[in-house]
Amino acid sequence: MLLAVTCWADDESDQREFFENCIRPLLSEHCYDCHGSDVDERQGSLRVDHGSFLLSGGDSGPAVIAGEVDDSLLIEAVRFESYEMPPSGKLSDEDIGVLEKWIAEGAYWPEEPLPEGADGEVSSFDLDDRRENHWAWQPVRDSAPPAVSNPDWTRDSIDRFILASLEDAGLSPSNPADRKTLVRRLTFALTGLPPTPEEVAKFESDSRPDAMHRLLDRLIASPEFGNRWGRHWLDLVRYAESRGHEFDADIPNASQYRDYVVRGLNSDVPYDQWVREHIAGDLMTQPRMSYQGPDGGTPFNESILGTGFWHLGEWVHSPVDIRKDESDRIDNMIDVMSKTFQGVTVACARCHDHKFDAISTADYYSLSGFLQSSDYAEIRFDTIDHNRRVASDLQELDETYREKFATKFADLYHAAELEKFDADWPEAVVNSFDQFKSEDFRQNGFIFGSGPLAAGEPQLHLPSEADSADAESIAQHLVVLTKNTVAKNDEAWNGLKAIRSKATNARGKLKAYPRPGRTLRLPTFELTEPVVSIRLRGTGNVFACVDSHRLVDGPLHGETIVKFKEVDGWVQMNLGRYIGHRLHLEFTPAEDQSIEILCVAQSSKEDLSATRKEIQRRIDAEAERVASLEETIRERVASDESIRSAVAQWQSEWLTQRQGLASQIRKRSRLAVGMIDGSGEDAAILIRGNSSSEGDIEPRHFLTAITGGERIGDATGSGRLELADQINDPNNPLTSRVITNRLWHHLLGRGIVPTTDDFGVLGMRPTHPELIDHLATDFDRHGRHLKWMIRRIALTSTYQMSMQSVSEEMALHAKSVDPKNELLHQSNLHRLEGEVIRDSLLAISDQLDRSLEGDSVPIHLTSFMNGRGRPAKSGPLDGDRRRSIYLAVRRNFLSPMMSVFDTPNPFSTMGRRNASNVPAQALVMLNDPLVKKQSQLFAERAMREVPPTHSSGSGESSRSVDTKTVEQRIDWMFWTALGRPAEAAELDSIREYIQASSETTGATVDDVSLWANVAHAIVNTKEFIFVP
Repeated sequence: MLLAVTCWADDESDQREFFENCIRPLLSEHCYDCHGSDVDERQGSLRVDHGSFLLSGGDSGPAVIAGEVDDSLLIEAVRFESYEMPPSGKLSDEDIGVLEKWIAEGAYWPEEPLPEGADGEVSSFDLDDRRENHWAWQPVRDSAPPAVSNPDWTRDSIDRFILASLEDAGLSPSNPADRKTLVRRLTFALTGLPPTPEEVAKFESDSRPDAMHRLLDRLIASPEFGNRWGRHWLDLVRYAESRGHEFDADIPNASQYRDYVVRGLNSDVPYDQWVREHIAGDLMTQPRMSYQGPDGGTPFNESILGTGFWHLGEWVHSPVDIRKDESDRIDNMIDVMSKTFQGVTVACARCHDHKFDAISTADYYSLSGFLQSSDYAEIRFDTIDHNRRVASDLQELDETYREKFATKFADLYHAAELEKFDADWPEAVVNSFDQFKSEDFRQNGFIFGSGPLAAGEPQLHLPSEADSADAESIAQHLVVLTKNTVAKNDEAWNGLKAIRSKATNARGKLKAYPRPGRTLRLPTFELTEPVVSIRLRGTGNVFACVDSHRLVDGPLHGETIVKFKEVDGWVQMNLGRYIGHRLHLEFTPAEDQSIEILCVAQSSKEDLSATRKEIQRRIDAEAERVASLEETIRERVASDESIRSAVAQWQSEWLTQRQGLASQIRKRSRLAVGMIDGSGEDAAILIRGNSSSEGDIEPRHFLTAITGGERIGDATGSGRLELADQINDPNNPLTSRVITNRLWHHLLGRGIVPTTDDFGVLGMRPTHPELIDHLATDFDRHGRHLKWMIRRIALTSTYQMSMQSVSEEMALHAKSVDPKNELLHQSNLHRLEGEVIRDSLLAISDQLDRSLEGDSVPIHLTSFMNGRGRPAKSGPLDGDRRRSIYLAVRRNFLSPMMSVFDTPNPFSTMGRRNASNVPAQALVMLNDPLVKKQSQLFAERAMREVPPTHSSGSGESSRSVDTKTVEQRIDWMFWTALGRPAEAAELDSIREYIQASSETTGATVDDVSLWANVAHAIVNTKEFIFVP
């Protein structure tokens, strides 16, 4: 199953995610042929493509009885207990288990209209009709703000849209919030931390008319802004640092992506730039550079880090069907990308045209092609751009002197000889030596030959067998990675191409195959023969990446890695089990070693001696031909004094300049997970999503409903940069609507489109359609800056409302006509997220480490957190006092506290968290060791801030309570934790507790245990975790 390991949850969004990823695809693949919309093919009068059909059943009665697994005919059939369905063969135990769990949990089916053809007519997919009849596909149109009867209430045109809807419903907006409420609301919203008592007092006393502007400016400029809003973004891209599944393998260097997000949000990167970096940051010709590197002043490539989001998903360890596994991983990438940036559920079109939206199966597989044309990589982001510039300078230098030499040599040759000379001296081309493909290069030249040289195609084609004429069966790729016999001591090229094979930090045998930023990747090809033979020299390993699968150190796919040591000959890979699969080869030298790859061949048998001899003969002949040409040049140069003198001078100049450039090469770099281009490929449509049933090839293009299906991408690259441009196109009706709706959701507590990740038919319609277009238009007009839009929304009267109605009558009326507050007649109550609650505990106890970025803190393991892949060591209880965004996110070992407070499982996009109110949350706040420890530290801080004093004449051992000390300390604690003073009743209650405890336990007023209990009680108030 696609996400068979995903846990069922009470939250409807989780249920729907499980259903769409597990149940609907299973029914579609195995049941729709005989029980779908085609009345002529339907068996037993049963349809299974809508929940109501399953419950009503066919000739034999209901197919599903919610909650009754054993009594459901569907389960009997798939178990082969009565009917034997599907007739093509019994489902796997895993698939049957998923269906059983689904029915046991109530057989959730999302509310949706009956599918086309429900009345007996054959259904059809009319993309144009669906596009024309759904609001989200329509162009964004900016409407003039409506007239209102109370314009004095409005501060911004946004307010007029809200007020007009309220007035139409006979409602009035609630009273404005007081300043204590506003500063607490804004500080949590923008930084995820509580305001200090000093900050509250300062804002309350600021009588200047722009006080709110000043507060916003300070909060938006705070580094904590990136931590707070970075966590919102990480929910969208299912951020995690491990792969989940059986052994929870590490995602190497995933935290670099998290830090990139924090930096980018703090820097207010324009959203169109943000989109380009995520979709195709590795392909940008002018990437965004950052100067926040480890040495403080060396710029590094920020843009390429955005591509890391593609590879943050779950990976399966040693899947039996790796082609299906690849399809599942690509499905998750498409799902996350389309929901995050477009707010549509493209993944629902994997098995069939979307049931409700203007998204076809062809659209789905067109997007799959972009991902099949790209590849996982660990990016050397510190050096990639700098070294690319050095490489360009080297290229230019070599070209300059090449022309000088060529001019001098020209008069020594007859035309035929000069033509031969030019043919064997190709133009040097240097791209990025952090990532290159073998088809771009061929064997080095003979004077400036210490670097790879351009070639449009492989240099030599040979048949894999002596009697074969299939030129594609074998292709020779002559690429020298670090050095060669012609110029083996060239420090410039050796520095640029130095490869260090660095193991990942995964534990045990299970790890992703190391892919440092300098690994050589050959083009993708289809395996047609069982044996792949490689002629090479050096020490390292070769990895056959089959269907992009990388978790290979398991029981099933170990043969895809071959290690070799000091080899100068042939290495073989027996890959017969993968015939018919797509793969590419990756070569990685061992530490401080080099590799020279001379030839790659496929063969139907292991004995390639005859073929090898022929290949070797041609290789030797080519080397002799080049050596002969080299000797001819040397002799003619030696015979002419003027040329010899000029050559000597130019050679000295050239070497001096090259050495200067070589000294600029940076050989060390941090690594980050990212994406690079592979071979340009279009994907085949998989019939009903079945990875073993390929249909027509679908060219790469974006959603037809937006672009008309215009083809992008070619054989030389993925086309992701063009894809990013189409997502960013101002005429795209989704991009700006989706992101501004997300901002509204996080600030107001509910999106204008409440289903933030689904703008389709099954999503909810906008409560204020003209307003969302107004926001999207202004967002585009002002450069797509998130901070600008956040600031604008926060300055509205709408945002600054309280929860207190203007009158009791109006409150009753609002309860009647707007019970869910969809029209925003008052502010919404915000339940703080688990991360914010934890960070607040550390903040009020003065323990919070506010430093940015860095390695993640290992998860604190309890005795109940067991299973395969369990980290060898537990992290500290307080997470090293870092903010929660810097705690490691391991899919199989998630923080219990975060889970209880609805931090989403990182399997797909979650733009709207659940906000439950369950008993487990109260138990965490009462019993969790972290909460209790921070409460004690909060109490100790309170005692330092308000030192203990005793009643006059009572002495140090007195148990009497100094009223003034107690009241001041209590008041300080309320201000610090809740942003307000303690009320009289609260003061009385706590004083009584302290007095009673001192009398019954003998504790004095400065006994920390008494105040720890007071602190614990304060953080257990609803007010501590809810913000109005």
